Amino acid sequence: MTTARWPELLRGREGELLLDLVYVFALTRLSQRLIEDFTTDRRIVLPEAGQTALLLLALWLVWIHAAWVTSCFDPRQPAIQLMVVWVMFGSMIMAVALPHAFGPRGLVFAVTYVAIQCGKPLFLLLASPHERHNPARTLSWAAVSAVPWLAGAALFPQSPARGVLWTLAIALDYTGLALGWPIPGLGRTRMKEWMIAGEHLAERYQQFIIITLGETILLTGLTFATEFTPDRVLPTVVSFASTVLLWRIYFHRAGIVLPAVLEAAPRPARLGQSGTYTHLVMVTGILTTGVGHALVIDQPLERDPTWLAVIFGGPALFLAGRSRLEYDVFARVSASRVVGLLALAALTPAMLRLPPTIPASTAAIVLAGVAVRDAIREWKHPREEPSPPP
Repeated sequence: MTTARWPELLRGREGELLLDLVYVFALTRLSQRLIEDFTTDRRIVLPEAGQTALLLLALWLVWIHAAWVTSCFDPRQPAIQLMVVWVMFGSMIMAVALPHAFGPRGLVFAVTYVAIQCGKPLFLLLASPHERHNPARTLSWAAVSAVPWLAGAALFPQSPARGVLWTLAIALDYTGLALGWPIPGLGRTRMKEWMIAGEHLAERYQQFIIITLGETILLTGLTFATEFTPDRVLPTVVSFASTVLLWRIYFHRAGIVLPAVLEAAPRPARLGQSGTYTHLVMVTGILTTGVGHALVIDQPLERDPTWLAVIFGGPALFLAGRSRLEYDVFARVSASRVVGLLALAALTPAMLRLPPTIPASTAAIVLAGVAVRDAIREWKHPREEPSPPP
């Protein structure tokens, strides 16, 4: 990204950059909740982690809808700018309520989420009055999913039924996204057929990866700062190195050329829709990796086998998502990604009873191996081109 391109990138996009700053706060709150899932004795890890995953899915859906809208419409339109501000404020309220969303702040979280999802189609009607069908479809599906969202929050303040209803609600939201929000008489509108600014959407994906990596560094620093002791130095160094390696692996080839590939594709929305899910997997992997390192920094001698779910699971998720992104761009998957995934799986049994610093360091070594293999491949094939877009 050259200096000459900055004015073009920022023109009308300032609100999106502010939205990303709100998501730094939101992701930090999410990470802190996941840390509590693994450290609070009175909780059962699997159901609590499932709740945190559901909240991540809700936050991601809010952000990805906004990214697609600003890739389809001129962000300088007042209605689109108001929509971004609406999403920004709502996301901040959701983040505030997030740690206790399955407790006393559930109604605040649900009402805010529903208000965002139902409000966005109304702003689109203001931005493009002649295009009524698409906003009508999304508004209809948002109204339907609002029922279990609000019922779960209002009727079941402290009950597993809230989790069941909210799972149904988020499933409806993602089903509508995948199917194109079909409505009798109006049909459906598939995202992969939309006319979008492909380069802008790819840059939005890149920016979200960057803020997720930034949140990981923030979490590492905050955890280390609480108690500045020698036994925390090595886990902190490993955490920082792992974050740098994740950044390097993402932007090696496929991540860096993604904007050009989307811009050149005759139907960029098709590849953009795949990016919606691949980046969700990678973001989840980065977040869980950061949580795993925060646990190790905080308690470097604690031997809890459940921590391997984030210490090894985070890098594994990231490599899986990154492999799919590489396939979308180059129509192949590097052997180093597959070897990295297999290595993490094979090493897991041996790590169950070891101090957590060793598994964290081992996962970092696996990521380093992937990054080194990338560097060697780049040295041997410096001008590899993406596959022709469909």
